[in-house]
Amino acid sequence: MSTKLNPFNSLLNEHIRRIDVHHHYFPSDLNKEKSNADIGWRTPTGSLPWSPEVSLRAMDAMDVDIAILSFPAVSSGFVSEENRATARKRNLFAADICRTYPDRFGFFVTLPFLDDVEGSLKEIVYGLDELHGYGVSLSSSYGEGAAASYIGDERYYPIWEELNKRQAVVFLHGSQVPSSTPCPHSFLGIPITEVPNETFKAAAHLVVTGHRRSFPSVKIVLAHLGGSTPFLAARVAVLSNYMGCVLSPEEILDDFKTFYYETALSASEFNLAAIENFVQHDHILFGTDFPGKDSSTVSTFMRG
Repeated sequence: MSTKLNPFNSLLNEHIRRIDVHHHYFPSDLNKEKSNADIGWRTPTGSLPWSPEVSLRAMDAMDVDIAILSFPAVSSGFVSEENRATARKRNLFAADICRTYPDRFGFFVTLPFLDDVEGSLKEIVYGLDELHGYGVSLSSSYGEGAAASYIGDERYYPIWEELNKRQAVVFLHGSQVPSSTPCPHSFLGIPITEVPNETFKAAAHLVVTGHRRSFPSVKIVLAHLGGSTPFLAARVAVLSNYMGCVLSPEEILDDFKTFYYETALSASEFNLAAIENFVQHDHILFGTDFPGKDSSTVSTFMRG
């Protein structure tokens, strides 16, 4: 196939049948089975131990030509050289996979804990310029509990300035953080109920703070069709304006429409009808969330 994965337009390349923009990789030191259990998710049989070949078999079965790899969203951490080294290790691992399978994989750069603004800026430069990452992946927030900050916080502005200057792609995934109330049921773990709403909260925060207008050249892809974003955007537009947001309801809705929305675990008939009436078709991208979810579950949400 020999496809170069650098321009964002390759996501819309009509000669590439299916590009999966939401595809994780699990390094062997991640202990993903335990971390999944901690948040109320059962690790799919066959996903572990993960290797590129595990993904390639699933991609072939799902008719996926290319997958853009991203490390699972992690919002906890601390500013340290060790944290920087861990991010670098993840990126070298992903870049090596892409060199081995240049026609099947690209990757989003993992950044250190985002409060480490200097370290994050250095990793953006290294990951995009030296390792040729396709963009960067971000969690919806960083920190825990009352100390958490969403990614539109002013402390992160230097990071966004660099990304805007580069017209970079950002893959935004909801953080795997618990609610302030207990999980309602074992069938409703954090990935099912909390992660989609964290994506929405981050997107809404970027919009009502004027962040999207300050950094318009960053192309932000929201995981899982933006979670609840398509259904709550109009509510935010009216009520945030009522609460004092200087943007008009129309401007708020326009800014929500600048995001790209990928379909992982969200492409039901009703959801697709909603998103297709909300944004331009070229702002709807394909995603699977493999190997966090098995190919059988993923296929339930695939059409055409």
